[in-house]
Amino acid sequence: MEISADYSSGPAAATGPSVRPLIVLGLETSCDETAASVVRLYPSDLTGGRAEVLSSVVHSQIDDHAAYGGVVPEIAARSHVEMIAEVTRRAMAEAEMGYDGLDGIAATAGPGLVGGVMVGLSFGKAAALARGLPLVAVNHLEGHAVSARLGAEVTYPFLLLLVSGGHCQILEVRGIGDMSRIGATIDDAAGEAFDKIAKALGLGYPGGPAMEKLAVSGDPTRYELPRALLGRKDCDFSFSGLKTAAFRIAQTCETEQDKADLAAAVQAAIARQLSERSERAMRDYAETRDHRLFVVAGGVAANRTIRATLQATAAKHGFDFLAPPMAYCTDNAAMIALAGAERLALGLTSDIDVVARPRWPLDEARALADPSHRPGRKGAKA
Repeated sequence: MEISADYSSGPAAATGPSVRPLIVLGLETSCDETAASVVRLYPSDLTGGRAEVLSSVVHSQIDDHAAYGGVVPEIAARSHVEMIAEVTRRAMAEAEMGYDGLDGIAATAGPGLVGGVMVGLSFGKAAALARGLPLVAVNHLEGHAVSARLGAEVTYPFLLLLVSGGHCQILEVRGIGDMSRIGATIDDAAGEAFDKIAKALGLGYPGGPAMEKLAVSGDPTRYELPRALLGRKDCDFSFSGLKTAAFRIAQTCETEQDKADLAAAVQAAIARQLSERSERAMRDYAETRDHRLFVVAGGVAANRTIRATLQATAAKHGFDFLAPPMAYCTDNAAMIALAGAERLALGLTSDIDVVARPRWPLDEARALADPSHRPGRKGAKA
């Protein structure tokens, strides 16, 4: 019984590659969005193939969690149970597709809030069994890793900065299922810092977009915030010190301008650290590789200031820059369908007893050998 795929060593037990177009239904329920999407992939030996999004439906739970200032796992899981069938029906209808037109079903199997992950994965298993379709269990982070391919035909390999609410890491992406970690946060993720500081400022949930909007009218130079890991020569990140310092300043903010200035300072500090660590990774990457493409993915990639800063950094070092379309930066099922289609094109499918995983590093071998966080009962984080 195979319960997971090794995302650091490339395809393993493949049943044979496919070169014909593949249509896959993707399901995403790892946090607070219930999403379904139908994607058609035209496989290619050179690029991984051209992707066409036939439908993408996302039901957001923002209103359900707003009163609590963050995601409540039990509420999220119950909402997924209530919405998964209807969201999937809408995605299939928008794609003008019946189950007989699908080549497979892909579902997020982790990492994430395991109660929610179980909902989408169980629904995917039931649909695959009922329709006699192959099931592909997808790592949510791998979905983000390939999400830029939803807007452009991207050639592997590339350097990836994956930056979201729960994850912040730099990886070399050689292809689907073949990724190596170069750096990762040793404590908090950038998106988490945004959300926690936004909560301290009374901005509500979700914090990231609210912080970005407030920062427009702020002075980023007014407040001095700490710069982490300056003496280290690796590509790791740290946002806990920034989060603590900003939280303390937030307690002293009395006017809207005070809050705007702090929001702008936090945004600039996060952009600076992401840029500095990415710059170091680009220099190392360019020493041994001719192909220079820098991809930024994940929810924080939707922040326009951060995106512009990273784009300038890439240009400085001779890297082409690419980020997913805004609609595919945050959690969605199109990226899950694409990752599933790429795996299916290689003949990689999952057993029906594949399990939901709260933790699932992309580079599992390095996560075990050199964890960025101390491994816990649920496994290594990154």
